[in-house]
Amino acid sequence: MEKKNIDWANLGFGYVQTDYRFVSNFKNGAWDEGILTEDANVVINECAGVLQYAQTVFEGMKAYTTADGKIVTFRPDLNAERMAQSAARLEMPVFPQDKFVEAVLKTIKANEAYVPPYGSGATLYVRPYMFGSNPVIGVKPAEEYQFRVLTTPVGPYFKGGVKPLTIRVCDFDRAAPNGTGHIKAGLNYAMSLHAIVDAHKQGYDENMYLDAATKTYVEETGGANFLFVTKDGKVVTPKSKSILPSITRRSLIQVAQEYLGLEAEERVIPLEEVKDMAECGLCGTAAVISPVGKIVDHGKEICLPSGMTEMGPITKKLYETLTGIQMGTIKAPEGWIVEVK
Repeated sequence: MEKKNIDWANLGFGYVQTDYRFVSNFKNGAWDEGILTEDANVVINECAGVLQYAQTVFEGMKAYTTADGKIVTFRPDLNAERMAQSAARLEMPVFPQDKFVEAVLKTIKANEAYVPPYGSGATLYVRPYMFGSNPVIGVKPAEEYQFRVLTTPVGPYFKGGVKPLTIRVCDFDRAAPNGTGHIKAGLNYAMSLHAIVDAHKQGYDENMYLDAATKTYVEETGGANFLFVTKDGKVVTPKSKSILPSITRRSLIQVAQEYLGLEAEERVIPLEEVKDMAECGLCGTAAVISPVGKIVDHGKEICLPSGMTEMGPITKKLYETLTGIQMGTIKAPEGWIVEVK
């Protein structure tokens, strides 16, 4: 299929409407088969559950053109699993995981003209999401739901190259210890908006949230997991019941162990230990790894040895290896790459 006439090299990280999206409705206790539609508008009642009580969950993933010209996506089964867990936590009907993957692949295929070419630095961002659609005025779960998959071509997250971030230790709480921090619910991201706007006003790129109970352990940012490298070369990520189980983070841990031969573990990380780390990054779908150069804890600066000019050496190897796997230049573990046919 001929690609759309888009300036791929100068594409930003924003929404560009594509031709098709997938829509399925849950009504009378069952999901329908779903359809691909050209209508990008969502029409719901003014009293819909999502508008009144924020009953919505979502996922984020990407489709790529590999070095050999194939269109692929990365570990969609894990996105399906995570959305099922998110839906169950908000008392929403689980969209079947096999149907989730099928819907994602079908939507990518329908919009293949928008999948950027290999080497452009751009990708097709895929956003599956679900929300309560029928009128709800009492505080209770909706009875009807809509599951949708939209796509949009996006440019590289770092325009003009990677620049290490400066982040601050945040006084706001992202999630309660037994709350919803471990699921991908829209309400979690709404909770982070004031904190990130405030951080930007203060000159910081992001927030480091600590555990709400003791304010002593590293958790995550508003939209990404932390990854640290110790001075003896070990890769460590925070362990907590209230952070999102990032697919990128889990993949990077496996890459560290199996491709780079590094020791890697998920464990509790005290804030006090951060000053002794060699490298730090924020990992997620959008950028894979965003390097962190400086962390400011209420005026006290923690400057990572990796510096403010480029990624640390191990972080860079992790980034290059995982993106190589995604783009088809490095052999992937079984099941990681799913071709869109």
